[in-house]
Amino acid sequence: MAIKLEKGQRINLEKSNGNKLQNLCVGVNWGAIEKKNCLGRKSMEAVDLDASCATFDGNNKALEIIYFGNLKSKNGSIKHSGDDLTGDMGGDDGLDNEVITVDLAKLPAEVEKIAFVLNSFRGHDFKTIPFASIRIYEGTPSRVNEVFATYDIANDATFAGSVSMVMGVFYKRNGEWKFNAIGEATRDRDLQGTLTTVISKYL
Repeated sequence: MAIKLEKGQRINLEKSNGNKLQNLCVGVNWGAIEKKNCLGRKSMEAVDLDASCATFDGNNKALEIIYFGNLKSKNGSIKHSGDDLTGDMGGDDGLDNEVITVDLAKLPAEVEKIAFVLNSFRGHDFKTIPFASIRIYEGTPSRVNEVFATYDIANDATFAGSVSMVMGVFYKRNGEWKFNAIGEATRDRDLQGTLTTVISKYL
């Protein structure tokens, strides 16, 4: 049974059968924005959201950033599905537009924290983006086993007026991985600014 998280809640990464989670996915889904011209004709405006993550050591020193410009960590334990520049142009197809996968067992020993963030590359306000949502789950990009955090960006008023947010932070304590479900918008305008906020407030 999936764990339903509240923002700010911290959990152990343990499945309902008691086994520890190993393969994690962070998936983001969103749509293009429908526009009408003065004649009432409809067109679709592409929306480019960017899911990214950064790894840190025990002293909160940034180690690697995995994003649309660097799709895989050096040892392959973290992978990004690739940059989606448009969103779903024909309505929600039920699939995530961008997915970041993490194999916890293959992470370098020095990695003790992984922070996940989301940025609206062209500056589209989160509140204007159709069915924008995030799910953090155990499984693969094509198979969802258990969802343990979801964020309904499109219908959450706290994301209105923002173009950046911190999804959450995985962290290792006493050799075991845990998750802090942050789910908060920031005032940042780009990835670097959002990661600076992560370091100052959420690690």
